[in-house]
Amino acid sequence: MTDAMTELSLTLHRRMADIPASDWDACAGGANPFVSHAFLLALEESGSATARTGWLPQHVALRDACGRVVACAPCYAKSHSQGEYVFDYGWADAYERAGGNYYPKLQVCSPFSPVPGPRLLARPGTGIPPAALAGGLSQACAQFGLSSVHVTFCEEAEWDALGEAGWLQRLGTQFHWHNEGYGSFDDFLGALSSRKRKAIKRERRDAAASGFVLRTLRGREITPAHWKSFHRFYRSTTDKKWGRSAYLTPRFWPLMAEALGDAVVLMVAEQDGQPVAGALNLLGRDALYGRNWGAVVDAPFLHFELCYYRAIEFAIEHGVSRVEAGAQGEHKIQRGYLPRPTFSAHWIEHGGLRRAVADFLARERPAMRREIEALAEMSPFRRDGEAE
Repeated sequence: MTDAMTELSLTLHRRMADIPASDWDACAGGANPFVSHAFLLALEESGSATARTGWLPQHVALRDACGRVVACAPCYAKSHSQGEYVFDYGWADAYERAGGNYYPKLQVCSPFSPVPGPRLLARPGTGIPPAALAGGLSQACAQFGLSSVHVTFCEEAEWDALGEAGWLQRLGTQFHWHNEGYGSFDDFLGALSSRKRKAIKRERRDAAASGFVLRTLRGREITPAHWKSFHRFYRSTTDKKWGRSAYLTPRFWPLMAEALGDAVVLMVAEQDGQPVAGALNLLGRDALYGRNWGAVVDAPFLHFELCYYRAIEFAIEHGVSRVEAGAQGEHKIQRGYLPRPTFSAHWIEHGGLRRAVADFLARERPAMRREIEALAEMSPFRRDGEAE
C-alpha cells in the first residue's frame, strides 16, 4: 500500500527479526520496554507469540521514499482473543452468531502484557502522525478480509488521534502508584491515613514473620536457576487462575532477561536457600512495570510484599516516577495504587457490527469514568486537613 501524496509505503512482516532493531527502537523511543525490539523478539524466539500459539506476527513498518523506517507497530493476526486483557469475546460471539467470521483479526499490542504505552511508533523528527499508521491498518483489514483491528493499552494521545480518524474508543482502568518525591517507604506511609498506614505495617510484619529471605535481584544477579524456578511460579499462577496452558514458554524468561539486562527486576522470596515465590518487573524510563507473579507456598501477605511494597521501595530508592502494577485488582487501592484510565481503539470493518459496538461503547465509557471516580474516593491518602 502506498500513499502517493506523502510517498510512504507500508509493509507487514512475519518476523520481528525482519525489521532491524536500530530502526524499530528509533521509532519506539526506549521509554517502555514492552514495545522494544528485544522484548518482542524474545516473545517470538521463545515460541510464545507465534502462529502456533495463535499470534501470527504481522508487524507494521512504514517507510519513506528512501526506504527508511519512519514508523512501525507491533501487530499480530489473531485466531482467538486470549492474552489481550481488553475483552471482546462478546463482540466475537455476536458476530459469529450472525454468520460472520470474527477471527482472524489484527491486534496491535505487546502480547500478554496489559501495560499502557505507545503502540503507533514514529521516529522523532519525521512528523509522522498516528493517523498514517491507522490508515494503513484499516486498509490492511479490508484488503485481507479481516473483521477488525484493535489497538490496546495505547497512550491517550494515540487514542484521541484514532478517535478523530473514526476508530471506536474504549476505556478501562488500572491501578498505579505515584512517587511524590518520597525519601523513604516511611515517608510514603506518612502520607496515608492512620488506619491504612497501620494496616500496611501489619501486613509487612506478617510477611516478614513467615521467615522468608526477601531479595531484590536485577540484571545479571538473576541466574538461569532463578528463571527455572520463576517459570514454575508462573505456571502455578496460570494453572490456578485459568487451568490452561501458560502463554509464556520456559525459554522466554532467560531470552528476555539477556536482551533487557538491568531493566529486569525480580523480587524473590527464598526458603532454606531455594526460591519459593517471585514477582517480575521491567524498568522503563519513568516507571517500574509489575508483570508476573507466582509462588509455590501459601504465606500471609507475601504477594502484597513482593508485588506492591517492594516495588514501591525500589521506585523510591531509584527515583522512579510511578509503579504500574498490572491488570485488575481493587485491593491495590488500599496499598497506595490509585485508579487510572487505560485506552484502546477499535476498527470494525462490518457496518452492522460496528454500529452495535459503537452503541455499546457509548454507554460503557461514561460508566467507566464514573467507576474510576468512585474508586478514587477509596484512596488511602490523607485528605487536606485530615489528622494523622
